[in-house]
Amino acid sequence: MAVISRILASRILRWGFVVLTISIGVYYVVDQWGDIHRGLDRIGLPVALLSLVCVLAALTAAMWVWRVLLAGLGSPLSFSVASRVLFVGQLGKYIPGSVWPVLAQMELATEHQVPRHRTAAASVINMGVSLLGALIAAFITLPFTGGFTKYWWAFFMALPLLACLYPPVLNWLLRLGFKIMKRPPLEQPLTGKVIAIAVGWSLISWICYGLHVWVQMARLGAHAGSALPLSVGAFAFAWAVGFVIILAPAGAGFRDVLLVAILAPTIGVGPATAITLVSRVVTTLADLITASVAVISYKRHKRRAAAVAPGDRVGPKQEERAVAESPLPVREN
Repeated sequence: MAVISRILASRILRWGFVVLTISIGVYYVVDQWGDIHRGLDRIGLPVALLSLVCVLAALTAAMWVWRVLLAGLGSPLSFSVASRVLFVGQLGKYIPGSVWPVLAQMELATEHQVPRHRTAAASVINMGVSLLGALIAAFITLPFTGGFTKYWWAFFMALPLLACLYPPVLNWLLRLGFKIMKRPPLEQPLTGKVIAIAVGWSLISWICYGLHVWVQMARLGAHAGSALPLSVGAFAFAWAVGFVIILAPAGAGFRDVLLVAILAPTIGVGPATAITLVSRVVTTLADLITASVAVISYKRHKRRAAAVAPGDRVGPKQEERAVAESPLPVREN
């Protein structure tokens, strides 16, 4: 176990992971560029850029979900640090299997004195909250589009999620899991307020994701009013199904086919395919942009901190108190 920990903590592995995942993300863009270019001709670059802005807003809201959960477990992080850990770590979703983002986030967070088991708990719970948020968003919006009857079966996934995210059950599962893995128990259990705030941020994220599809549908002539609930529900539902297909990097293929199937009855197969292609490249670019900006911002913050005179430098305790004053639902230990 100690050997595995040393390997995971090595700088070579960390940088190799970043290079690999960024390369895979770039490959998706290059490999599909012909189809993407044709889709852009129909949708237009300005609308595609507006769609990208919506996805960036969705990712920011999703980052708050993870940050709220980690703070609720006893490790509040500043906005810049949380962004770096989450966005860089999430590039691992482009590698088949769901474990890579969690492993990356665990190692990145250790640089900020966050125990690995606590980061792992926050990341796994974050997946559950995101999946539940997607299903709730789809459950609320798809009935207004007539698409609910075709896909009602998938909403059964929400029932075990609701049970597992109920705080007494969730905290019991965490204690049991850490006991089995011979890890120390969590010092601070999650409360219902923390879970509620996390789910709220998740719903905001899915609304923003839906908007990135909606602006494209409106550009292709769909009725703006009826297209909005369809956009939110279609993307959230397609993501939820793609998420459980763990062998597909970032739900590639499964999410796209399902999104086309849900949108096609309203706008036709051709426009639905164009939207799906643009959506794929926009979400990939957004992942790369957020990770790059987070790293650059964090590096600049470190350089400024290093330039402060030793006598004026903020100590760990002062920094911890400053972070604790952020509007996150954190209780004192």
